[in-house]
Amino acid sequence: QVQLVESGGGLVQAGGSLRLSCVVSGRTFSTYAMGWFRQGPGKDREVVAAISWSANGTYYADSVKGRFTISRDNAKNTVYLQMNSLKPEDTAVYYCAAARRPGDGYYVTDSWYEYWGQGTQVTVSS
Repeated sequence: QVQLVESGGGLVQAGGSLRLSCVVSGRTFSTYAMGWFRQGPGKDREVVAAISWSANGTYYADSVKGRFTISRDNAKNTVYLQMNSLKPEDTAVYYCAAARRPGDGYYVTDSWYEYWGQGTQVTVSS
């Protein structure tokens, strides 16, 4: 059974930084495409960033491009989301997700992901 556990959320002032981590159980992490999603208050869940299993391919939502960086360490079964220059509108519960798909692609639609973490709260104060 695959389990995802996020950490690193918290309260930060606007302009600050946080680094989210997501540890994935199981021996096949390196075959999963990974994604970070978020759901703000009263909003639908949206993709933030995604990365292919080899890390050769990455995707960023326009709202976070240039501020957030997704990366992964397959030896540690971990995917990261470095968040810089945080804004109040980044406030949300952040989820990591795993997709086991053929090829070395990334996925931006949540329906492609089979496994989800429990989420970690990120709150950015103004």
